[in-house]
Amino acid sequence: QVQLVESGGGLVQAGGSLRLSCAASKNIFSFNVMGWFRQAPGKTREMVAVITAGGTTNYRASAQGRATVSRDSAKNTVDLQMNSLKPEDTAVYYCFSNYQGSDYWGQGTQVTVSS
Repeated sequence: QVQLVESGGGLVQAGGSLRLSCAASKNIFSFNVMGWFRQAPGKTREMVAVITAGGTTNYRASAQGRATVSRDSAKNTVDLQMNSLKPEDTAVYYCFSNYQGSDYWGQGTQVTVSS
């Protein structure tokens, strides 16, 4: 069974940066895919950035160029560096992973970007 714990959320001003981390109970390199989704009030959950076992990344168009998803071997985490944050980035961010064919989600961490 996999446990995912997010951290790093908070309140930032527009144009600022934030780094989210997802700590996994399994070796992060054993996951088929890991990444970040977000859900804003009144909206559906949407993919922000994902990274495959092979290291291939995929970003939501609105996050492209502003977000970077990476894996930290030392900490066994999957991180999301977000720069040039906008108010529309405000949402609960969830860590996602697929491990041996099953999907797992973290509890989420709130990111609020003020204007």
